[in-house]
Amino acid sequence: MKETSRTGIVSVADIADAGELLDLYEVTSEDLSRIAAVGKRVMDDIPKHVDEFYVWMKDQAFFDEFFSDRKTLERVQKMQAVYWRDFFTGVVDAAYVGKRRVIGETHARIGLPLQAYLAAMNVSFRIFTNAAANGATPKAYAAEVRSMTKLMHLDTAIVVEQFAKITNQIIARQGQALIEMSTPVTAIWQGILMLPIVGIIDSKRAMDIMNAMLAKIGETRARVIILDISGVGVVDTAVANHLIKITKATRLMGCECTISGVSPAIAQTIVELGIDVGNISTTATLRDALESAFRKTGVVLRESS
Repeated sequence: MKETSRTGIVSVADIADAGELLDLYEVTSEDLSRIAAVGKRVMDDIPKHVDEFYVWMKDQAFFDEFFSDRKTLERVQKMQAVYWRDFFTGVVDAAYVGKRRVIGETHARIGLPLQAYLAAMNVSFRIFTNAAANGATPKAYAAEVRSMTKLMHLDTAIVVEQFAKITNQIIARQGQALIEMSTPVTAIWQGILMLPIVGIIDSKRAMDIMNAMLAKIGETRARVIILDISGVGVVDTAVANHLIKITKATRLMGCECTISGVSPAIAQTIVELGIDVGNISTTATLRDALESAFRKTGVVLRESS
């Protein structure tokens, strides 16, 4: 058995072996035999039961958004029939587990709400447990339902964890894209970088800004970077401290940071708060910052006659 995490909980997503999953959910060979026995009774009627499921599905709010296209609906119905045929074979191997993970991944990528999947599984369970009652003694039927419940819990766990894994990956990529969009360090001249900041600067964003600036400085070997804060609405003690740390970090890499866009209101706030800005180079406008950067890098601009 795979080692447990620090919390003592085994993650289904980390278990590759089907046998370990069966052990985790206490699905025994007897359970699989009972499920296969149910399969013999319901296998021929699976298409009918899938149709019954879609009678319910068509009344749900998410149906039109995801399944209104006829070809898509037909494809999904065929896939669902295959799903239940696999379920009622009573064979759980690596291929079986892999198919369940594909379901979780697919639902995450198309954006189908997890509650829609769980509701659908609940309805499917009702349909197939009702179907299993035909041709079984009460005692045998009770045992079969317990076995079906175990395997359905295993299936659901695989799908939900894979859904969560893919969703987290998508969120992480979106978050990274937002970070890159909110910290667009741009080379505006040889040896000169600029980063305009709009919005609020908190500890997390300040760290993202610093990382982006230092990475770009290392990549371009820039001598000057302009940090334009004209789009920052509020500068308090915390924001000022973040800016001071950023300028110190860039200086350690041999690059001087000039903060532009210091409005009269921001300047007054900094003075009233008694914040020591030290040796930070500041300018009121971006134009002033650019002229200063050109002087520091030896760039001479001449107006054409």
